[in-house]
Amino acid sequence: MKLEAKIEAIMFLTGEPISVERLSRITGDDKNEVEEALGRLRENLSERGIVLVKKDEDFLLGTSPYASEIIKSLIKDEISSDLTKAALETLSAVVYKGPLSKMEIDYIRGVNSSYTLRSLMVRGLVEREQNPRDARSFIYKPSFEFLKFMGVKDISEVPEYNALREKIGELIKSSSPNTDL
Repeated sequence: MKLEAKIEAIMFLTGEPISVERLSRITGDDKNEVEEALGRLRENLSERGIVLVKKDEDFLLGTSPYASEIIKSLIKDEISSDLTKAALETLSAVVYKGPLSKMEIDYIRGVNSSYTLRSLMVRGLVEREQNPRDARSFIYKPSFEFLKFMGVKDISEVPEYNALREKIGELIKSSSPNTDL
C-alpha cells in the first residue's frame, strides 16, 4: 500500500488533526517521506470532495470548498432532524462518563465515532478541547448549550447522573480490567 493511502486511512479513522511526527511514528516512515506523501495526497485529492487541510504543523481531512453548498444543506438537515441512535449513544457516553477522548468513546461504543462527534459539535451539544493527558488528542465534554437545553445548572443535575456514571464505570471495568476509563 502506498504511503499516501496509509496516511489517508489514518486521517480518516482518527478524524482529528494529526502531525507529521505522529504520522511518521504510526507508519514507521521517515518524516521527509511522510511530508512528500502528504504533498501527493493533497494533489490526489485536488479534484475530489475531500481536501487536505494544514494548520500550523497539523493536517486534517476536510470537505472541499467546491462542495460548500451541498455541505451547508446537509448540516441544515442534520441540525433540524432528531438525534440518531449513534448520536444518543455518543452523547450519553460523553455526559455520563466524560470528558472522554475519541479513542475512549470509540472503545465504549465499539465503533468509530468521528462523524457522530462532529454532528454533536455542529449541534452545539458537545465541545472539544485539548486533552490535558495527551496534547496530541482532544477530549469531548458536554457543552453549556447541552446544559441549557437540559435545564440544569451543573452536569451532576442530569437525571440519574451519579447512578449511571457508576454503572458505566463498572461495565467498562468488567469488560476490560486493564483500561483506565
